Amino acid sequence: MTDEATHRRPTLDEVAERAGVSRTAASRALNNAPNVSRDKREAVLRAIEELGYVPNPTARALATQQAGAVALIISGEDPAVLADPFYGQVIAGASTVLEETDLHLVLCLATSARGQVRVKQLLRTRAVDGVMLMSLRGDDPLTRLALTAGVPAVFGGKPLHGDVPYYVDVDNVLGARQATEHLISRGRTRIATLTGPLDTDVGRARRRGYLEAMTLAGLHYRAEESGDFTERSGIAAMEALLARHPDLDAVFAANDNMAAGALRVLDRAGRAVPADVALAGFDGLAVSEITEPPLTTVHQPIRNIGREMTRMLLALIAGENPSPLVLPTTLVQRDST
Repeated sequence: MTDEATHRRPTLDEVAERAGVSRTAASRALNNAPNVSRDKREAVLRAIEELGYVPNPTARALATQQAGAVALIISGEDPAVLADPFYGQVIAGASTVLEETDLHLVLCLATSARGQVRVKQLLRTRAVDGVMLMSLRGDDPLTRLALTAGVPAVFGGKPLHGDVPYYVDVDNVLGARQATEHLISRGRTRIATLTGPLDTDVGRARRRGYLEAMTLAGLHYRAEESGDFTERSGIAAMEALLARHPDLDAVFAANDNMAAGALRVLDRAGRAVPADVALAGFDGLAVSEITEPPLTTVHQPIRNIGREMTRMLLALIAGENPSPLVLPTTLVQRDST
């Protein structure tokens, strides 16, 4: 063993492993947080003594902040965004992690000028110990504000602008490419796409995956309309696609809500799915299972996004430096293709 390794300071992870508890429990015991069992607290204290662990003073100061809450901030133009089951699953995932702590979850909608002012005040006054941000569009001022407010911040998906150090995302490009390649494997050559908002990284990434698959297959057919991830926008975009490209034989929709809207339009137009037009979505939402026919979709681990964002935020609050995380997606084949 080298001299450097011999004198290396033990980490909190090593304390947790020695005590046989989670890292979160070790941090809470170290900082005298409530709701830690006596047995766990004593096990952590023994491990600290045995390993000679010395807390980082900066990390400890962060971990003992008194706000007692973290915020999930959703930026957007429509308060009805919370009706989207996507966010319900994110919230459920975050809540399961926070149940192991004494932190509360505060939900903030920055959907209006007044809402954005309230979020700015929340950040500037440090009324929360950390924030998670989602649905940022374009050059959203919340990105810069979160990065300069001095409060730990984790992003759900990368913003379109701004180099953020801490985020949880999924492999949107690969997932979209796999969905499009699946349509190609079904013999479809005139494949259109319903994109998400192109002032978001997720919208552009899924469009890029579609384009990559078409290019790699040597297919020059291009047809697209943009939506905003709602079923209503999927209806409007599919109507526009059919009017401009009546010869299309497949559609990749950038999410399941828009795919469900597209399915309605195709049914009204007398286009059988999948006999006339094959259709695939993205997200793996419950709606993909109850449409007729059920939708082929790219499943992303939505609840796990909420869990991992929260775990990353707790690590930041504890003074750690976690790495960004990109989660895998899985193609789920159903009767729509």
